[in-house]
Amino acid sequence: MATENKNLSNYDKNTIPNAKDFRFGILVSEWNHHITEGLYTGAIAALTDCGALHKNIIRWNVPGSFELVYGAKKMIETQMPDVVITIGSVIKGETQHFEFVCEGVTQGIKDLNLKYDVPVIFCVLTDNNEQQSIDRSGGIHGNKGIEAAIAAIEMAFLRQQANLGYQFQNEKLLLANQLKIDEGKLKLKE
Repeated sequence: MATENKNLSNYDKNTIPNAKDFRFGILVSEWNHHITEGLYTGAIAALTDCGALHKNIIRWNVPGSFELVYGAKKMIETQMPDVVITIGSVIKGETQHFEFVCEGVTQGIKDLNLKYDVPVIFCVLTDNNEQQSIDRSGGIHGNKGIEAAIAAIEMAFLRQQANLGYQFQNEKLLLANQLKIDEGKLKLKE
C-alpha cells in the first residue's frame, strides 16, 4: 500500500509557496461524512498554516463522491478559484458500485483538469474498508487532506507562473523565492 510507511501530514512549510493570494475552492462529499470532515479539517489546517486566508476559501458540499465532478465544474465556472480540491470517500462494499463510482470520479476529475485552466486536486479516498479511510483522514497514516492542500498550493503557484509567462528558466521550474515584485512588475531575483 502506498501510504503504509508514510505519514500524509508531513510537509516542509519552507518549500511551499505562500498561499495568501490564492483563492481555493473545496468540495466535500457528505457520504462517509465522518471521513470527509476529517479530510476537510486537515486541508483547512494546511492551507491556513501556509498563509491562505479564510475569506479566500469557498466550501461547497455535495451528496456523494460521484457529484464532486459536477460540483467542481460549477465552482470553476462561477466562483473563479485558482484551484479546486475535491474531497470524498468511497469504501468498497459487496457490489461493483465501488468500481463504477471510483472510475467515474477519477476520470471526471481528470477531464476537468484537461478542460479548464484551473487545477482540480483529487482527494478521494478509495479504500477497501472503513478503518483504512480512518487511518488516512487523521489516523495513523496522517491526513490525505493535508497532502491535497499542499498539492493545491503548489498547483495554484504553477498556474500563476505559467499565466505570467515565468514558468521556466533553464528548463527548471522557478521557486517561490526566485520572483520579486519591483514597481508593480514581476522580475527574477538576481
